[in-house]
Amino acid sequence: MNQERKIRILVGKPGLDGHDRGARIIARAFRDAGFEVVYTGLHQTPEQIVQAAIQEDVDLIGLSSLAGAHNYLFSQVLELLKDQGAEDIALIGGGIFPEEDIHSLKQMGVKEIFTPGASLDSIADWVRENIKPR
Repeated sequence: MNQERKIRILVGKPGLDGHDRGARIIARAFRDAGFEVVYTGLHQTPEQIVQAAIQEDVDLIGLSSLAGAHNYLFSQVLELLKDQGAEDIALIGGGIFPEEDIHSLKQMGVKEIFTPGASLDSIADWVRENIKPR
């Protein structure tokens, strides 16, 4: 029986933003969609998120950001992944982002940004279509 490994996703909440409802909702939606999910909890540093992603052997990191520090935090995560030789772990983001920042985040290597109003099903479908187990 050749069963493919499930996609493993780390949902992280970097920085000082204390609003984790959206992160918990997406973590549950990913689990309900059949993915394996690791949720790191609130107030994680980019270093903690990358360490957890490597230790848990995830295929994708999803960061929730509502506090406006996304440009710095996302670039730090990408840089640390590269430094650790783990740049094959994809990075997506969800939350509130100014339109002009979405383009620059994608330019730096973030695969996709989901803003309020994106359906949970459409996010899970995007993951299925764009992320393969490593």
